[in-house]
Amino acid sequence: QVQLLETGGGLVQPGGSLRLSCAATTSIFSTNTMGWYRQSPGNERELVAQISDTGITKYGDSVKGRFTITRGSARDIVNLQMDNLRLEDTAVYYCFVRSRGKGWDSRDGWGQGTQVTVSA
Repeated sequence: QVQLLETGGGLVQPGGSLRLSCAATTSIFSTNTMGWYRQSPGNERELVAQISDTGITKYGDSVKGRFTITRGSARDIVNLQMDNLRLEDTAVYYCFVRSRGKGWDSRDGWGQGTQVTVSA
């Protein structure tokens, strides 16, 4: 239901950096978690990173120490700084949001995906 716009991604050499951004273009609730999953051919979808409205972060084991997720000035914007990229980071990265209003009300969504390719 929630529309998310992803930017960034591209082709980078091993050891390089990329910065992804994601913004909700439709309204979300203040209580929310935003982040990215990624998926590459032959692999299951895996969590890359997420951040709650209170600033609690979670990272996938494979990216800890290399990726940093932060909130933008607006609560519906999130950024992912990816440093020291490796070949195995190559995947399509999908931004997501899970938000919860009062009672059972929720507003969730996925971005369109952005390709990250790490190659020499």
